[in-house]
Amino acid sequence: MAISLAKKYQGKLEIMPKIPIRSYEDFALIYTPGVAELVKEIQKDENQSFELTSRWNTIAILTDGSRVLGLGNVGPIASLPVMEGKALLFKFLGGVDAFPLPIKVSDKEEFKQVAKAIEPAFGGINLEDIESPKCFFILEELQKTLNIPVWHDDQQGTAGAVLAGLINAIKLTGKDKNSKIVLMGAGAANIATARLLIKYGFNPKNMILIDKEGPLYAERGDVDSLMFKHPWKYELAIQTNGERIKTIEEAFKGADILIAASSPEVRIDKKLIRMMNKPIVFALANPIPEIYPNEAKEAGAVIVATGRSDFPNQVNNSLIFPAVFRGVLDSRAKKITDEMIIAAAEELAKYAEEKGLREDYIIPRMDEIEVYYRMAAAVATKAVELGYARLKLSYREFLESAKERILRARRLSL
Repeated sequence: MAISLAKKYQGKLEIMPKIPIRSYEDFALIYTPGVAELVKEIQKDENQSFELTSRWNTIAILTDGSRVLGLGNVGPIASLPVMEGKALLFKFLGGVDAFPLPIKVSDKEEFKQVAKAIEPAFGGINLEDIESPKCFFILEELQKTLNIPVWHDDQQGTAGAVLAGLINAIKLTGKDKNSKIVLMGAGAANIATARLLIKYGFNPKNMILIDKEGPLYAERGDVDSLMFKHPWKYELAIQTNGERIKTIEEAFKGADILIAASSPEVRIDKKLIRMMNKPIVFALANPIPEIYPNEAKEAGAVIVATGRSDFPNQVNNSLIFPAVFRGVLDSRAKKITDEMIIAAAEELAKYAEEKGLREDYIIPRMDEIEVYYRMAAAVATKAVELGYARLKLSYREFLESAKERILRARRLSL
């Protein structure tokens, strides 16, 4: 079905002009000689590029295709359908014009140079489907050097959605920020999630990350080598697992929360869930979760979330990235920070709480469109507060702007 749809439409995107062309004379305004006036204005002040061109609403979806969905390293050309799909979601859910840009690069340095080279054309960059730990290096380096917001959705988008779901799940279950948390998988998503949860105030000593070698802890035999190979994992090995738990069974025993973000091949047995303390279970691998909701419930889980839309409580980065970019583009922000991601997560959680929390409703669905412009306004307002916004408006003004742009995009897509 997906292939026949793609063949019918020959891709998911096209570019259409915004300015009407009604006569031959219009060309003189749209292009030469009229366009020279715009060039001169931008040459005097580069920030005018956000007012006089489409840059204010455009981002690049930049990937090397090295870790695509559950398919692995498929390369840049084969990654294009995924990037097109992402661009469609950006437009439909956030009103953002996103350009799919798979690039053929050999290493992280070359990737970084390409990103720097295209900065003048875009208002932001969304990094996508890049293998770990390369993705961490690229993100941090570009955040330091570019003057537009750079974001890695597999890291920050997933982390923001998890935080939003967890805020409400602990309210329903009476758990708190000192809860014992097991993070199954130590790739981009869970490393970013652990870091964001710590930033939000969860106790790192009660968090245990599990990779292919078992629980991470400071004295594990391979930890010193991580200092150079994967400093982000090394940092968490030092910070977390205060009790120096060494086995998976010991990690699960008495744990309150499980956040599994590994791969479809990883299966979590019900006996591990039974060892937990009336747990919250997020099984986020796609398309096959590490444990299915019915299995987790049978084993004693109180709340279960997955990354899939056909089960309750879909915790997916699609709830985060369109609104975050809507917010940073509307405020002409120079950066995306953890504080801005937390602002989006809190607004997402608040929206669900206002509608009424239940064990099968801890986070809004992707079709609850109002939450996107609320999150966008929260992000834009936080950018102003932090001093990263080029355009300083009130929350209400950002809300109305985001609402208008998102609803317009949806009308155009129907």
